[in-house]
Amino acid sequence: MEVAKELLAGNRLALSRAITAIENEYEEATDIMKELYPHTGHAYVLGITGPPGAGKSTLTEKIAKAYREQGKTVGIIAVDPTSPFTGGAILGDRIRMNSLTLDEGVFIRSMGTRGSLGGLSHKTADAVKALDAFGKDIIIVETVGVGQSEVDIVKAADTTIVVLIPGMGDDIQAIKAGILEIGDLFTVNKSDLDGADKLVREINMMLDLDSLMTDWRPPISKVIASQGEGIDLLLADVGKHRQYIEGNGELARRRTKRAKDELLDILGAGIERRIKTHISDRLNGYVEQMKKHETDPYTLVNGILAEMLK
Repeated sequence: MEVAKELLAGNRLALSRAITAIENEYEEATDIMKELYPHTGHAYVLGITGPPGAGKSTLTEKIAKAYREQGKTVGIIAVDPTSPFTGGAILGDRIRMNSLTLDEGVFIRSMGTRGSLGGLSHKTADAVKALDAFGKDIIIVETVGVGQSEVDIVKAADTTIVVLIPGMGDDIQAIKAGILEIGDLFTVNKSDLDGADKLVREINMMLDLDSLMTDWRPPISKVIASQGEGIDLLLADVGKHRQYIEGNGELARRRTKRAKDELLDILGAGIERRIKTHISDRLNGYVEQMKKHETDPYTLVNGILAEMLK
């Protein structure tokens, strides 16, 4: 594929076109990914998640700048809410990260949720691979929230930072199960606000109650992203976590699980497409039979699978 060859040669426009093909599920997307895959596996992927309004985009911008000062190239995938008018990403993140747009060493891409996060984790993983093949050292995936779908997206990351802010009240209780599952590091943004120390204590209490805790206890840092305060310490924690998971084999285990999940994901999507195509002319008839209670979905599914697997 010409797009893949140009991307591997360092063409930024080709990278944009590749991610567009991935996001819109163009036919050539699979062929592009086949060519890029052998060139992946070099970048370190950082996930940033947290509730809306936590200042994730500002934090992402400051982290990217800090990595650039270290001489590293950075790719950013911002998973945006979808515009109800155009169906595309609202691009709020790219507007907020304007200071990075002139830096050739940074590539920012917004991906719209389009009303459903269902298949986005797979598309995000492929976009990460495109940035990886392009040669980015650090890839940051920033999500819109902390629901289960965002948790799935962040599984594309090697290290995940959960961003929280003071004044969340009971909200932290509602999301603690999800963040305990994925948080490798916690950071309290806007830590100049009242309640920052109380929030740190609450997170520590949650970690104390975590029965699945390994010998890595997620550090909690305080930052004021808008002023660039605390970013160096946060990056130092990221470095410690990377050293920890590289040293004990956890990074290899995470990437092995990711490859397995990815294979099953693609396999499941392919089988679903094949079955839908196979029964498309009979689907309405099956639905009518179910509505009339002439049969049940379980019997129908067993029959369709038996037919497909002959």
